[in-house]
Amino acid sequence: MQTHILGFPRIGRNRELKKALEGYWKGELSENQLHETADELKKRHWKFQHDAGLSFVTVGDFSLYDHVLDLTVALGAIPHRFQNAGSALDTYFAMARGDGNRNIPAMEMTKWFNTNYHYIVPELSAGQSFKPSIEWLENDVIRVGQLGFRAKPVLLGPITYLALSKGGTESSRWDSLPQLTEIYISFLERLAPQCDWIQIDEPILCTDMSGSLRKTFRETYHKLRKGSPSARTLLTTYFGSIRDNLDTALASECSGLHLDLCAAPAQLSDVLAALPEHMHLSLGVVDGRNIWKTNCAAALSSLRNAALKLGSDRLFVGSSSSLLHVPVDLELETSLDPEIKNWMAFAVQKCGEIALLGQTIDGEWSPECLNENRLANESRHLNMKTFDPAVRRRCRNVTPEMLNRKSPYADRYRKQQEALNLPLFPTTTIGSYPQTEAIRKARREYRKGELSPDAYEAFLKDTIREIVGHQEALGLDVLVHGEPERTDMVEYFGQQLEGFCFTDHGWVQSYGSRCVKPPVLYGDVSRKQPMTASWLAYAQSLTRKPMKGMLTGPVTILCWSFVRDDLEREEVCRQLALALRDEVLDLERAGLKIIQIDEAALREGLPLREDEAEKYLQWAIDAFRLTVSGVEDTTQIHTHMCYSEFNAILKWIAAMDADVISIEASRSNMDLLQAFVDFKYPSAIGPGVYDIHSPRVPGLEEILERLEQALRFIAPEKLWVNPDCGLKTRGWPETLLSLGNMVQAVRVLREEYSDTQNKVTR
Repeated sequence: MQTHILGFPRIGRNRELKKALEGYWKGELSENQLHETADELKKRHWKFQHDAGLSFVTVGDFSLYDHVLDLTVALGAIPHRFQNAGSALDTYFAMARGDGNRNIPAMEMTKWFNTNYHYIVPELSAGQSFKPSIEWLENDVIRVGQLGFRAKPVLLGPITYLALSKGGTESSRWDSLPQLTEIYISFLERLAPQCDWIQIDEPILCTDMSGSLRKTFRETYHKLRKGSPSARTLLTTYFGSIRDNLDTALASECSGLHLDLCAAPAQLSDVLAALPEHMHLSLGVVDGRNIWKTNCAAALSSLRNAALKLGSDRLFVGSSSSLLHVPVDLELETSLDPEIKNWMAFAVQKCGEIALLGQTIDGEWSPECLNENRLANESRHLNMKTFDPAVRRRCRNVTPEMLNRKSPYADRYRKQQEALNLPLFPTTTIGSYPQTEAIRKARREYRKGELSPDAYEAFLKDTIREIVGHQEALGLDVLVHGEPERTDMVEYFGQQLEGFCFTDHGWVQSYGSRCVKPPVLYGDVSRKQPMTASWLAYAQSLTRKPMKGMLTGPVTILCWSFVRDDLEREEVCRQLALALRDEVLDLERAGLKIIQIDEAALREGLPLREDEAEKYLQWAIDAFRLTVSGVEDTTQIHTHMCYSEFNAILKWIAAMDADVISIEASRSNMDLLQAFVDFKYPSAIGPGVYDIHSPRVPGLEEILERLEQALRFIAPEKLWVNPDCGLKTRGWPETLLSLGNMVQAVRVLREEYSDTQNKVTR
């Protein structure tokens, strides 16, 4: 039996890639030094896989920023505005982050299917031309061979690539497919002599595909097979079930097919019944998206079933998806409760699990390892640390009345206008302000005991006072306290809730150099004590302007944590909502008239299949409503959502019954607002007017143009003005300049609107 993974985390055990990237962007590292770090990480990751006993090491999964962006560059599909952006590397980063010096905006970024990883959206124009190059991947394949390892290169498939792209019209993008197919044929022909297998990722097969797209898929893969007959290709699907696209996949003429049995275990029987004799089957039985140890007994049952049908020589065992979504190495964790740590496996350990499963099927038994695995899983599922009867009882007692505000939106809107007395086009920010080195230093010293609790609290209050002062000076209308006490928008709350534990080195990549350290949600959730009220009450005392309280919503905490898999996600989310409901009411009692519940991950949690989406959306929206419904009509509830396609779920977003929603809109140039118009979205909207993921400072005219675009879709009295997202990752100079331009643009717009109204009145 062959063993492999679909991909390995890129960032390094100690976030070496993050540090190298940021050093390069600051001018502290040369291009050669950056590439040296990348080369060292690749070699280390290949060795991890080889030393674990895997048959192949995966090549081509490493990236300096994003694997979809890498393919765009490899295809030579560089948008025209970046043609003179500098060196190849400078062009690459300009595409991802924008170019402030030349005032070039970045390419759009959005979520990778239903994960928290962000990819750079390809931009393809009508009559798109390509200038392909595959040398980078060939060179890595050669290096792997020189190390004595077997390379399995990976490419994102042409159908998924085009399906995820934008620009031109839908048909014009697909007009590029014949060219793209010829390029893929050339890639496969060049790689085939050096590799036993080539992995081609087509996760689009786990989504709802139209009949015409299935036909296009079959025709494309027939051409690939005909043009590169010597290439053994492994068609890879993940994040869901292949279902009604099975015939399409089996007709692809690929040499093998990979299934994600962690997301969709039931699909195995249908595939075994239909798999052609020429195809191998790869079974993803080790979860690439969560950190719990594999239940080896259950995985072996599936593998043995497949081996009886096909023979072990036609089988691969692997990860369900790339291990990009889990931390690198559990061995670094020295502070975890040993019992809870024994329930976990990170990327390095998952490689070992895959090798163990393959060896077991091949008859190379390791009874000791299998017994350890069984005991660890039994310990987790039977442990009282995971169970709180009071929490379970409270969840059972939730009533339908607890999901509804006291009055409908129109009545609340009128009361809130009177209570808040905000100007037209109110300006605000999403929540966080720059996490400076001074903040990080104070936090480190506090954790080490070098800074007393009183001194740390005084430092944070001074920081909040400065942040409020900056906002007053800028002239913002609704202020925030800046969140200097919070390390992360999920971790901060998890640290104050029962049922969570935390790693020291459990980092995963969100995009580029941005890494997050998801909490581990292993048990029943409850709130120990108020979490944010004292900080927000202090911030409100510093200003007469409304202070906005900031909480992370239950669905986002769920999606951005490593969540227990022994309880339905709906039930876990309800527990989170009840804990946060208590916090919302405490904020209201503390005098906060505006409370924002961030649900950045609502769209991310959506199943890939439309017929599975409604059940998720119902309980997700109920969780949000349960969180906020206890407040008075005069308390204004905001929510914020990150890069997403909203069209399909707008009725559910409306059902959240938030008073104001802020969304990331700048990279899409406000185009997504058309969906809100078509739906007749009832509440106020704050479309992001500039991109906080790019270091460039937007000019006043640029922001004013975006606001005027927004007014084509949103009534003036319902338009809020804010950046795309929180400002945590930005520096103060660019933040103040950008917000200054934003406030000035609003002043210009107010004057224009006032003049227009006066003319109409006269």
